[in-house]
Amino acid sequence: MVLRSEPTARQMRLAAELRRLRDAAGLAAREAAALLGVSSAQISQIEAGLTGVSEKRLRLLAANYACSDDELIDGLVAMATDRTRGWWEEYRGLLPTPFLDLSELEHHATFLREVQFLYIPGPLQTEGYARAVYAYRVPELPHEELELRVRHRMQRKVIIEGPAPTPYEAVIHEAALRIMVGDRAASRTQLTRLLELSEAGHITVRVIPFDLEGFAGATSAMTYTGGLVPKLDTVVRDAPHGAAFVDSEAQLDAFRTLFRKVEGVSLDPERSRDFIHKLAKEL
Repeated sequence: MVLRSEPTARQMRLAAELRRLRDAAGLAAREAAALLGVSSAQISQIEAGLTGVSEKRLRLLAANYACSDDELIDGLVAMATDRTRGWWEEYRGLLPTPFLDLSELEHHATFLREVQFLYIPGPLQTEGYARAVYAYRVPELPHEELELRVRHRMQRKVIIEGPAPTPYEAVIHEAALRIMVGDRAASRTQLTRLLELSEAGHITVRVIPFDLEGFAGATSAMTYTGGLVPKLDTVVRDAPHGAAFVDSEAQLDAFRTLFRKVEGVSLDPERSRDFIHKLAKEL
């Protein structure tokens, strides 16, 4: 099998989960290799995401790792056997890899939850808003790359506007609603679009107002994506050089708690729509 030169985040996640199962079983790589009748190097390649693993071999490993979580095993099999080449592949080699990894993650998500404090969440952005965000980047992006990023961001909307939309919940701070990343007209258009989207049955938008007392959760910005089972959830956070993908069980549990806390202090969907409508009228 040809080795992958650059595994995707999804392929790396599968690899990491297989390594975790082996570690939990207390087996060395050479012992896992003996179970499959392959070399230790091949196990290392599988656990580095450099090569795939068949359903038969994955189930054999799971059985010998004494993993009794059938739903987790089925989820890993689904990841291992998926051959989707999504719309994001047209950007491979044109945009940084994290853009593609995020799109793939969103495509496979069973639900999406987002918390943002300074920007409107990506899938909810209008084209004018997205262009203003990317145009402000330092160093300045070449025109062609800026347009590629805007087009990519607009295509990400398929997760909430496509034929099979994903349940989506966004908690947005008032700061993100008030900051005019473009001109006044663009901001008004963005808020109007946000109101329209909030009316969809699968989309929930909540607002955290400035006058909320005792709120110290402004470092909780995240994109939380649901996996086929909770153990396969992933959190995406902004990092200095791109997106950081978080998937350890302890960290996932912490982010679930953070989301519940932020959600709990936000306005309910109806009051949030009234709040956004009022801001739009002020522009």
